[in-house]
Amino acid sequence: MLRALGIFQRATADQLWRMLRPADRHDRITRDTLNALKETGLARVETRLESGHQLWVLTEKGHKEAKLLLPKSVRISALRKLEYDDEGRPVEADGYDEHAAAVTSTAAVLTGAGYGTPLSWQTETAHRLPYGYTQYADLTMRAPDAGVPAMLLEVDRVTEPVDELVDKLRRYHDWFELLAPKADADKEKAARRQGAAVHDFRLWSRIYPATGREGYVPVAFVFTGKTAAQRESRMQRLEQAARAYFAGTPHPGAGFTSVDYHQAVPVVVTELERITADPAGAAGKVWRRLGRDEWQTLSEALDNPDGERLYRVELQEARRRQAEREAAHREAQRPVCTRCGNKFTDDRWQETTRSSWPGEWDRLCGPCATEAADRAEAERVARRQAEEAERAAAEAPAVKPRSRFGIGRRR
Repeated sequence: MLRALGIFQRATADQLWRMLRPADRHDRITRDTLNALKETGLARVETRLESGHQLWVLTEKGHKEAKLLLPKSVRISALRKLEYDDEGRPVEADGYDEHAAAVTSTAAVLTGAGYGTPLSWQTETAHRLPYGYTQYADLTMRAPDAGVPAMLLEVDRVTEPVDELVDKLRRYHDWFELLAPKADADKEKAARRQGAAVHDFRLWSRIYPATGREGYVPVAFVFTGKTAAQRESRMQRLEQAARAYFAGTPHPGAGFTSVDYHQAVPVVVTELERITADPAGAAGKVWRRLGRDEWQTLSEALDNPDGERLYRVELQEARRRQAEREAAHREAQRPVCTRCGNKFTDDRWQETTRSSWPGEWDRLCGPCATEAADRAEAERVARRQAEEAERAAAEAPAVKPRSRFGIGRRR
């Protein structure tokens, strides 16, 4: 309780109940705990809202205690000091508007749905831009166990122009593209071709954990107030005007329907009224990703089924089709034996193309070339044998017949 009040500064018992004890059927235990903190001087009621809820804050003693309980990585909110009038009577505090209430209620219903703990939240996180502007996020959530390592939330009560919301997205996009100190700009440009690798050079990756998905840290707009029709109209106008920051880039090439979201801001929208009316709360299908029509769970809305996973499937399919085209083209170029009409084998084809000089039987397939070579060799051997026989006959000495007289003389 002390830690939650230390982070959010002011909260009602209803908000703390939804945040800390969502399994309880009512906020009685939460109210009892707050009253116990009041008795020990750690908390006090600052004012009573028009709704009838008491607004609780920490005392100076409670603020010091909460600071000890909070991790150093969590920023504690400023102390709400008790003020007095000229006669020494406590002055009822002001400055707590409906927007502040909606911000705390948003954190409460998300925490109650399992998105982290009170320690998962920070308020008014600054994102400084080089042109002198600082974009503050109403809420920053870190809930890695729920599949959302980080998310920035903007709570809108349908009171400011839609152009202001678009400008917020533009400034977030600008901030996400800032290079980290000492980052190599040339390597960052080269890494753009490798998708997520580019984020290693960006400032945001030094501050927020990796999202586990393509794109920058997601931004959620939580609308509340006015009518349901006005909220719906606001979401549609935001979707139309801010498409350049969340839509991603289609992958080039025929046959590709996947989208490159690596340089895009995932944007989801919801309504506080929709969350509180759903039995599953913020864990239900109460989120809509800009660019889609259906309402989904937060995990489904942040997922990119048409992103990197689909791209890999389509890329593999494109490579398969390319290989088939190349194989068909190669097959069409395959030589045909002029004797038997059979196509050359790969080995025979390669054998005939090794030399720049045409061979005697390069237009014959392997078996026909072998047969032709064997027949030519046999003919050559036969010719040689015939020539040798003729030569031997020509070179043999003539043999004279023997007479009776010659025989007698030799005796």
